[in-house]
Amino acid sequence: MFVLLYSTNIRLLRRIQMARKREGLSDRHRRIMEYLTEFIDEFGYSPSIREIGDSIDVKSTSLVDYYLNQLEEKEYISREGRISRSIRVLKPMRSAGKAISTKVRDTVRSVNTAVDNLVNIPLRGRIVASSPIPMPTSDFNYYDSESGVEIARSLLPARERVSELFALEVQGDSMIDAMVNDGDLIIIRPSNQAVNGEMVAVWLDDKDETTLKYFYKEKNRIRLQPANPTMDPIYIDNPEALRIMGKVVMVIRQYKSEIL
Repeated sequence: MFVLLYSTNIRLLRRIQMARKREGLSDRHRRIMEYLTEFIDEFGYSPSIREIGDSIDVKSTSLVDYYLNQLEEKEYISREGRISRSIRVLKPMRSAGKAISTKVRDTVRSVNTAVDNLVNIPLRGRIVASSPIPMPTSDFNYYDSESGVEIARSLLPARERVSELFALEVQGDSMIDAMVNDGDLIIIRPSNQAVNGEMVAVWLDDKDETTLKYFYKEKNRIRLQPANPTMDPIYIDNPEALRIMGKVVMVIRQYKSEIL
């Protein structure tokens, strides 16, 4: 019994000495890290010392503990003293197959979350962002009832009620300095009032025209201000001739690729 114990201790000492000579992570270190990472991923807590030893075909818990101490020194893991199952992985490490499957799973989960988060905003038609031009009253029904703009709910202000919003396609370049270009889509919250400086979609009843401008209420008139230095503001002397349709809450840019 004494000889066997002595022999076992000698072998253990030699293995520890060999481990000390290695720089960085050995293959066994990596196997331990992969096992710890995947075990905690699956169960939510760390394995026991004996379970770690079984995973790397090492029966000596002392040697396993030695490897864990090395990993702790290298800041791959942390432990709370000698408390069982208290290992925390600081630098996750997965086997190639597991890493790929984990990435695929995370990607699928992200896609599913994004799809679940999509909302459909009805596309009501076009609005002019230039000098107002006559538009038929049916223009806001230009698109069929199934037309819509899909957008992530998280991109919209939290206070907005999605069911009340609608989208319009912009025509013209009077708002280019506000980063609203021809072909862009704007998301509108219905409102018949506005405060100075807000971007609004308006209908000019007396002219049967639509336009997208900044709203300013002055002493005896309303000024519709473009965001384009080459264009003049529009002055409305009779406020009753102007009907505010809504306020812009979001702009969706449309990027056009050029074929060379």
